[in-house]
Amino acid sequence: MIVKSIQDEDYINFRIPSMLIATPICSGKCWKELGLESSLCQNEALLKQKNIEINDYILCERYLANDLTKAIVIAGLEPLDSLLDILDFIRILRENYQCLDPIVIYTGYKEDEVECKITELAKMKNIIVKFGRYDPINFPESIYDEVLGVKLATNNQYAKII
Repeated sequence: MIVKSIQDEDYINFRIPSMLIATPICSGKCWKELGLESSLCQNEALLKQKNIEINDYILCERYLANDLTKAIVIAGLEPLDSLLDILDFIRILRENYQCLDPIVIYTGYKEDEVECKITELAKMKNIIVKFGRYDPINFPESIYDEVLGVKLATNNQYAKII
């Protein structure tokens, strides 16, 4: 799997301690939709980081070796633009390691834009998807999300268990 970063312990993006995996690509839909010429990405620092290649089995073992983390969050840049890699990783974690811990995917897509991708993810167990673009212009307030147990950056975002 190719990623931008791995944070072994994250306490911000989900209600329980999680490993945070940042994916390497994004179409820039958030700022392009707003008609801006430059990035409005809240994860812009990730764009500048070098890609990291890590074996899925090594990533699974790294996650399972940490007794503090009880979930995985896959987030920015845009996880659903790396869907095949994510599905492979989840399959290995679920089938080879029998791990059914929650996996949270933070996408900037709207739910109706990715119905086919969500259908594929729904075949896995214990998946949560956070939908909605980062849009501080039209949705300037943060919002508490009951599913994730955290505040989301803009109030057009929400999470669902799929």
